[in-house]
Amino acid sequence: MRGAARKLADSAVHTTEAISVVFVVDQEKSVRRSLESLIRAQGWQLLTFESANQFLAFPRVVVPCCLLLDFALPDLNGLDLQRRVSDRSDMPVIFITYQTDVPTTVKAMKAGAFECLIKPLQTTHLLTAIRSALDRSKAIQSQEAAVRILTERFASLSPREVEVMSLVVSGWLNKEVGAALGISEVTVKVHRFNVMRKMKADSFADLVKFSTTLRLTAVPRASGRSFGSWSPTVRGVRAGPSIIAP
Repeated sequence: MRGAARKLADSAVHTTEAISVVFVVDQEKSVRRSLESLIRAQGWQLLTFESANQFLAFPRVVVPCCLLLDFALPDLNGLDLQRRVSDRSDMPVIFITYQTDVPTTVKAMKAGAFECLIKPLQTTHLLTAIRSALDRSKAIQSQEAAVRILTERFASLSPREVEVMSLVVSGWLNKEVGAALGISEVTVKVHRFNVMRKMKADSFADLVKFSTTLRLTAVPRASGRSFGSWSPTVRGVRAGPSIIAP
């Protein structure tokens, strides 16, 4: 299994377009075999597992992917496995099963299942669901990659640059930032220039967009423009001491 994961990782690195993987967890060998030629004919890679634990033992590889999952498995059931992989938002789960009770289907959908298809599977519906799930996976992974890049850029800022960026994207004027930080307006402009350069922002609008993506926030101690200690955060991670934005 680890060899297969390594091959997937190598393929993802050495191809210009990311491969897409469809995982199938189904205890019926006939189902796994019937899906093999159908899925591979679409240009997607297929990895099949007969149990939940077998799938969980497979190393996680960050490529566009989705999971075709049956409710009935020999160890954990499908809902249990869905809960186990709930942190993998980039892997949509499509349940494939024989007619099941409505409450079970509702639980799966409420837990975030992408789709629930009834066996025998209709080829058109199945391929449409897989294609949509892979598109979602690609979008999520692309967004996460963009956030990682922005976070690395933000980490390169000095504490003072963090302060300046946090205030200017909150709507503060240069002279207000200078007064709050006890520095000249010219110095504020120098810091703004360095922030733009390090964040690779082509415009102030880009910088605001980046701060939104990073969820850069400042928590005021009181209403109005107050000054004191504050801590901007990036997606829940504190970025360092600064002052309160209004």
